[in-house]
Amino acid sequence: MTIVALEDLPGLLPPYGALIGLDLGSKTIGVAISDVMRSIASPHLGLPRAKTFAKTVAPLIDITAKEKTAGFVIGLPLNMDGTEGPSAQSARAFARNLAQISPLPIALWDERLSTAAVTRTLLDADASRRRRAEVVDKMAAAYILQGALDRLRILSRS
Repeated sequence: MTIVALEDLPGLLPPYGALIGLDLGSKTIGVAISDVMRSIASPHLGLPRAKTFAKTVAPLIDITAKEKTAGFVIGLPLNMDGTEGPSAQSARAFARNLAQISPLPIALWDERLSTAAVTRTLLDADASRRRRAEVVDKMAAAYILQGALDRLRILSRS
């Protein structure tokens, strides 16, 4: 499939089916999944990056088959001024590579401050440093995916 703007995603999706959200960290990829009605994003897992792209995404492809997902939302880490730096370029490259092996549509979603927001929430919940390290990536993925789901809901009303 191809990489599309979030606004174009609804036209490529079936009426029902979960979406997978990804927070692309340098060591771990946070994975979240929505319900089939695309209302709620839930943290799913932290996926360690493997030495090759194929080995990294193999578990994602398995999840798409098992959960019958309809598409991906990948966090795009823009700079605060909206420009793209090396991390955003890396996210775009990941999306292009994923599009080569997955038939599902892929949308990029602005993820500025997602990890900071999740970390702040975990600190407010008095989570230990170890616990924060265990869950921050998958929670950031859920934060990213929920933002995209909320935007998709607004788009469907207009």
